[in-house]
Amino acid sequence: MGTSRLAREHTAGPNHMRPDIRWQLLLALTGLALVLMLLSYQVQSASLCTVSVPASGGTFVEGVVGRPSTLNPLLSDPYPVDREIDNLIFDGLVRYDERGNVVPALAKEWIVSDDGLTITFTLYEDRVWHDGQPVTTADVAFTYGLMQDEAFPGSASLKTLWQSVTINVIDDTTISFTLSQPYSPFFEATTRSILPVHLLEGVDVAKLATHSFNQAPVGTGPFMVQSGQEWQTTGRLRLAPNPNYWREGAQLTDIEFRFFADEAQLIAAFRAGEIQAVNGLSPTQLPEVISEADSRIFTSIAPRYSALFFNLSESGSLALQSKDVRQGVAYALDRASLVDTVLQGQGVVFDGPYLPDHWAARPELMTAYTRQPEMAGSLLDAAGWVGAGTRIREGVPLVLRLVAIDRVEQRAVAEEIVRQLAAIGVEAQLEILPDVDTFRQTLSVRNFDLALVEIAPPNDPDLYDFWSQEAMIRGQNFGGWNNRRASEALETGRQLFSQAERAPYYEAFLRQFDSDLPALTLYQHVAIYMLNNKVNQVEIGRVWEPRDRYRTFPSWFLNFRDIAVGCPPDIAN
Repeated sequence: MGTSRLAREHTAGPNHMRPDIRWQLLLALTGLALVLMLLSYQVQSASLCTVSVPASGGTFVEGVVGRPSTLNPLLSDPYPVDREIDNLIFDGLVRYDERGNVVPALAKEWIVSDDGLTITFTLYEDRVWHDGQPVTTADVAFTYGLMQDEAFPGSASLKTLWQSVTINVIDDTTISFTLSQPYSPFFEATTRSILPVHLLEGVDVAKLATHSFNQAPVGTGPFMVQSGQEWQTTGRLRLAPNPNYWREGAQLTDIEFRFFADEAQLIAAFRAGEIQAVNGLSPTQLPEVISEADSRIFTSIAPRYSALFFNLSESGSLALQSKDVRQGVAYALDRASLVDTVLQGQGVVFDGPYLPDHWAARPELMTAYTRQPEMAGSLLDAAGWVGAGTRIREGVPLVLRLVAIDRVEQRAVAEEIVRQLAAIGVEAQLEILPDVDTFRQTLSVRNFDLALVEIAPPNDPDLYDFWSQEAMIRGQNFGGWNNRRASEALETGRQLFSQAERAPYYEAFLRQFDSDLPALTLYQHVAIYMLNNKVNQVEIGRVWEPRDRYRTFPSWFLNFRDIAVGCPPDIAN
């Protein structure tokens, strides 16, 4: 029995150890598949390239000199930074383009009655506030009604205007305004931005300036104020893009504005990488930053200009009563050189009281004052001011008091005017005034002979408050120009609505202005914007109002992400 068992074990051994051919085949096929996959991956990887593409997110930081006082468009008139930011947050019924044409904003259309007394606006039906509530005529009536209140804390001129207007809400999208007399510049009043009644109803008008709404306002414009900010103490204000305005979306999460005391601090922050853009850079600063590494500069003509006002009243120099002397001063100045040297080329020389692109401007009617020393000398000689050096008449030298505000650009321009006048024997004694209030008071009491004045003209061609006889007492006719025919033309022009009817009267006004030369226009300003190259896909064209700067905002981006794409054939091979 033992042998038999051993024999059986010996026989069973080889049968148990024989390999299974099917299992081997499976392993072989699996290995082959792995090899093929690896080879395929290597081939595919060899034909892939990595590229960087825009990625959403990131905060764009922009710096500006000054800081806002209150974010309320009814109270922003005296404050440039307030007006700048309010334009990004709020909308009025209408706005103006650069030629002075009225175009829609919250209102899509309007009708003027035959007698010119009633203007009826129809709102867009789909406009909403930043919090999603619909915009209705109740908001419009509420906003303009605030300025009718005796306790309104804003400009007295706004209150005077709106108290003469009857507001009539017709339905949710239709509202009319009835005037006491035809007044075409009323359209400019309706560019004033609208406030939401659902957030301010019942407000004590006298306390409007200190209302909490002004810290985190809700508007309808392209950007929204982010909540929970203490921007008055931090000096930083964040705005997010309004999705109802930028319906295609935007790459950047928000914009942060940072406020600086002066341009030196602003430029230092840019160089330190704390901000990515500088807004409102003075032309006099261009030599310092023009070669700044990793940056670029955008420029655009701005809706303001500087002019030299002549004091034609009794408080001014008797010499300026002579048109020959005023023209002598005009021909003595080299405005083109002033722009090129002092402003680094950032200005546009033109003549007359209207910006060059405005529909009422008639440059062909205006005398083009270029530097002509011989002509200037002849005119002064004709007025009795003679001499090879200092101009003297009856033993008295020709001395003119020139006032300007204490700002870098104005000081530099005024100093160049002094230098150029000295070249023809006219001594200009420069007085730099410390602030806007002092400067305006000096102009109001006419304590000057020449004044360097920066003007932001109205969008409407009505210059009655600048150059009419009435404006000598209640207005901005600081030089005391007393011309009845010019005043009458301005008075008639503001009572008509169509451009065709108004144009002849503004032509008549311009002819009188050119004939008398109450002021010499120096140059149109240019807005300068410096941007770090880390902000991509930025294109900035004409900036007529602050929001124009961000016209291409949806394409701006700061961040990148890497993705794999098929390489071009020449790279793949």
